[in-house]
Amino acid sequence: MTILQSLTAAELTELGRSVAGVPTARIDDVRVEVVDYPIGTPTTEGLYRVHGTADGAAWSCFVKCLQSVRHWPYLAMVPEQFREDFVRNLPWQLEIAVHQSDLATLLPAGMRLPKAYRIDLYDDDRGSLWMEDVVQEPGPWPLERFERAAYLLGQLSARRRPHLVEPLIPRSNVTTPGVGLRYYVSGRVQRAALPAINDDQTWKHPMLAAAVCNLGDHALRDDLVELGARLPAVLDALEALPQSYQHGDASPQNLLVPLGAPDEFVVIDWGFDCPQAIGFDLGQLLVGLAHAGELAPEALPAVHKAILAAFLAGLAEEGCDATEEQVLYGYLGSLCARATFTALPLEQITQPGAPAPLGLFEQRLRLTRTLVNLVSTVV
Repeated sequence: MTILQSLTAAELTELGRSVAGVPTARIDDVRVEVVDYPIGTPTTEGLYRVHGTADGAAWSCFVKCLQSVRHWPYLAMVPEQFREDFVRNLPWQLEIAVHQSDLATLLPAGMRLPKAYRIDLYDDDRGSLWMEDVVQEPGPWPLERFERAAYLLGQLSARRRPHLVEPLIPRSNVTTPGVGLRYYVSGRVQRAALPAINDDQTWKHPMLAAAVCNLGDHALRDDLVELGARLPAVLDALEALPQSYQHGDASPQNLLVPLGAPDEFVVIDWGFDCPQAIGFDLGQLLVGLAHAGELAPEALPAVHKAILAAFLAGLAEEGCDATEEQVLYGYLGSLCARATFTALPLEQITQPGAPAPLGLFEQRLRLTRTLVNLVSTVV
């Protein structure tokens, strides 16, 4: 069944009228565009844009189809003994729960959710979210935009401390500090990334070996191994810090800047619906564009300095008394655990597929070195 076939003619007409804002419009020329996206979260089944006309005027909406991880085509790649936990620990309904909750009322001025036109839940652990199609401001993020995003994330983190809010999807152990990050680290980092980093064969890969030689960073492997040995202590320290239900995946790609509103953020793709160390969101804000190759690794130290100060200001505005030392460790400790060991393109080495260019390996090597140097200042 296609995405349009899931709606009756009356429902499709109502959708078009809602998007266009014209209650009596004639809806015609409806078509679906498949949105290509890199393989990411296993709970995303597909992304689409639906286009049409309302009394001849164009309209569009964005559709995100969600699924339980048990429907994920690559579930067989997860070792059998871990599959049940994997399915249970990735709540596929999280983004739907965001729109069904009062979260929109907690967002600081300058942040908002995309408009949700309809939500459909099916009886096989699937659903679809029909949302505003946000046309974004073109061009790279200036430093001031990083600062503003960090300030608002600081306000949001203060407003979503555990004594003020509940998890969006109640489930076993979800209120335990750091449970989501610890689960992520136990899987992707400790069972996949660190063994690959420790493997001699990884560093003999032609592209990675060439990148190491070209950049002269022969110490990176040892630095990563040493940092990896400190991960258990880092996780313990993070869980002892002040906690907050934060966005969970606050990369710039999930903070959409609408065309004509350069100081506004439309917030999508929430994650980690559990308490995390204060400052957690700054890690993805820092690394998101660099990981996508849209920001030079050498730009990260300046961004780091700016977003830390802005986040602290946002916390203070809401009366949160977390110290700079606590926020800095929460931010960089979480960045260490979540992103530092997975910045190298290890999937290009361990999984079959078209080879990545040398430039990608060099860029990710520089990114990894930047992250190692940064997180090593506190962990």
